[in-house]
Amino acid sequence: MKYAIGRKVGMTQVFSENGNLIPVSVIEFEPQVIVQKKTTENDGYEAIQVGFGDIKAKNVRKPRQGHFGKAGIEPKKYLREIKVESTEEYNIGDNYDPNVFEAGEFVDITGTSKGKGTQGMVKRHNFQRGRETHGSKLHRTAGGMGAASYPARVWKNHRMAGKMGNKRVTVQNLEVIRVDNENNFMLVKGAIPGPKKGLVYVKETVKK
Repeated sequence: MKYAIGRKVGMTQVFSENGNLIPVSVIEFEPQVIVQKKTTENDGYEAIQVGFGDIKAKNVRKPRQGHFGKAGIEPKKYLREIKVESTEEYNIGDNYDPNVFEAGEFVDITGTSKGKGTQGMVKRHNFQRGRETHGSKLHRTAGGMGAASYPARVWKNHRMAGKMGNKRVTVQNLEVIRVDNENNFMLVKGAIPGPKKGLVYVKETVKK
């Protein structure tokens, strides 16, 4: 399965050959280096571990410094795994090319959604608000939550106010509009989860 790790730059729009305006998300791919190989014999599965992002050595914890030192690689800010069919064709210290997709393909993109803090039920669950007139005093509050004398409590899993966002989200079946291998970025039709500069995981879709 094709797989790449990138960083969300933001959104813009481009014109297709037919003159249609397409909203796109821009994903940038940073240089990535292979730090470790995981094999079926040692770990139970086949994968490579890639590191990317610059970081000062003094800001890296000692266990991770030893991990990079064993591979003979300068410390990186991020470490992520990419599952592969076989690790034989990969070598520790080699650069991993994330530009594996082409225009016209469909991908699934996973990221961490924007955190919105504590929100009420109207914003969090799209509940209907109370009326504004006749002294209602019930505008954006919860309203009734349970029955009368039975069960005399709030049911489990009742939708209430609470933390919203900051969750792992996957958007499926997004079309790749353009790939620029020279500048290491990709344009994908539609919106993708996460804030600007957030990490996203791109893989070929499982439904198309």
